[in-house]
Amino acid sequence: MTDHSQRPQATRSGNRPLAIRRWVQRHYFQFYSRCANWTFVQNVSAAPVSWRREHWVLGGAAVTAIVLAGFIVPTFAGATRQDPVPVTYTTVQIDLPQRPLDEADPAIAALADAATDGEADWRVVRVKAGQSLSDIFREQGLSPTDLQRALDAQDDASALRRIRPGDEFAFDLAADGSLRAMRFDRGDAARVTLQFSTDGVQEAVQDRLVERRVQVAHGVVTRSLFDAGEQAGLSDAMVIKLANAFGYDIDFAQDLREGDSFSVIYDEVYREGERLRNGEVLAATFVNQGKRYTAVRYTDTNGETVYYTEDGRPLRKSFLRTPVEFTRISSKFSTGRKHPVLGYMRAHKGVDYAAPTGTPIRAAGDGKITFRGWQNGYGNTIIIQHEGKHTTLYGHMSRFASVKVGQRVSQGSTIGYVGSTGLATGPHLHYEFRIGGAHRDPLTVTLPPPAPLPAGELARFRQQASPMLAKLQMVDGNRLAASGSPRPADNG
Repeated sequence: MTDHSQRPQATRSGNRPLAIRRWVQRHYFQFYSRCANWTFVQNVSAAPVSWRREHWVLGGAAVTAIVLAGFIVPTFAGATRQDPVPVTYTTVQIDLPQRPLDEADPAIAALADAATDGEADWRVVRVKAGQSLSDIFREQGLSPTDLQRALDAQDDASALRRIRPGDEFAFDLAADGSLRAMRFDRGDAARVTLQFSTDGVQEAVQDRLVERRVQVAHGVVTRSLFDAGEQAGLSDAMVIKLANAFGYDIDFAQDLREGDSFSVIYDEVYREGERLRNGEVLAATFVNQGKRYTAVRYTDTNGETVYYTEDGRPLRKSFLRTPVEFTRISSKFSTGRKHPVLGYMRAHKGVDYAAPTGTPIRAAGDGKITFRGWQNGYGNTIIIQHEGKHTTLYGHMSRFASVKVGQRVSQGSTIGYVGSTGLATGPHLHYEFRIGGAHRDPLTVTLPPPAPLPAGELARFRQQASPMLAKLQMVDGNRLAASGSPRPADNG
C-alpha cells in the first residue's frame, strides 16, 4: 500500500506540477475532514488533538507565503514608481540701455538730477488751518534763509505766498538736516521741484494731466437733503452747491418735503487718473412740493458765472429773501404788537430772525452802505441803498464786519454779526425792507426781477445749455417712466 503521507516522487519532470497539485488537494481534503468535527467546548471524553507531520508542513508553508508577500509587494511597488525628474532654474541678468534724456529741456534734466542725486526721502507736510509757510519751515527745523531763496527763485511765487489748508509741501533733507529739495503744486496742472545747492536754487516744472469728468445723479428726499445726496453718491460739498443754485426759489430750511427729488449733472476734477476734488453743478432740476425748478450754469462773455432757468432768466434774484442763517422767526411784520421790552402796543416794521450770537449777516442785495453805527432801539445798525428806491436795514448787531459808509457791497457779502444790542431780549437780526421809505413785509414783498440776458448772450446760452437740458430731460423721463408719476409743473 502506498503511504500518502510521503511526498510523491514524480517519475517524469513533465508530470511534476500535476502530481503536486493532486497531492495538495488530497491532503487538503483530509485536513478539512479532520477539522470539521473540531470544537472549542471542552469535552473531557474527547480524545486529545495532536498535530501530525503534514499539519506542521502546511502551517509552515502558509507562514512562509505571508512573509514573502510582505517583502515582494513593497519591492514591486517601488520598482514600478517613477523617480521625480529634477528641475533646475537659471537666472540670467540682462543689462538694458539707459533711456537718453532730452538734454535740451532743462526741466527734464533737473528732474533727472533730482532722481539720481541720492535716494530722495520726501517728508510730506499738509497745511493746517492758520498755518503759514514760515510756520511749516520752522516746525521742520528749516532755515528762513532757504524759504527766502525759494521765494526769490520763482517768477510766480503765489503758490508759496498764498497757501491754503490741505495744500501739501514735500521736503528732501540731507543727512545733516539741510534742505536739498522741496516740492509743491502750482495750481492743479503743475508740480514744482526746487533743488537747493551752493550754486543757487534750480526750478523744474512737471506738467500734470488734469481732466473734468461729468457725472449724473438722482435722489429722492426721505429724511434730509444731505441724506438724499449721500444715497445718490454726492458729497456734502456738492449738496451745498446744489442747494445754493436753487436757494433763491426754495427755502431748504422750511420748504423741503418728503418725496421731493432732484437730478443733477456735475463734474469732478481728476489729476493723473485720481480724483482731486469736487467740481461744479453744471445743470440740475429740483422738484419741490410738486413744482419743478431748473438751473443751468453759464459764464457770459464778461466772465460772470451764474445760474439761469432753461429759458435764460437768472435764478439769482435782486434780493435775498433771508439775509441770515436763522433757527426760527421770532417776530413777524405787524402794524401793531406789544413790544417785549417797552410793554406797549407798537408797530413791528420788520422781521426778527433768531440766531446765535456771532452768526454772519449778509447783504440782501448789491448796493452802497449809507449808515453804519448806533441807532436808538436798533442798536448796532447798517442801512444799504440798493438800485431804485429800495433800502434794507439790519439791526441789533453784536459787531460790524470790515465795512464803512460809502462802500459798495455785493449780494451775500458779510456786513456784520448777530447780537442783541439795543432794545432786544435775545440775539436776533431785525431786518427791514423799504421801498421809497415805506416799510414792506420782507417775507411777502414782490421783489424786482433780475435783468434778463441780452439777445446775443441768450443765443450763446441756448447753444451751450441745450446738451445739458437734453440729458436732464432724459434722466427725468426715465425716472418718471419707472415710477409712473406725472411730470411736475415748471417754475416758469
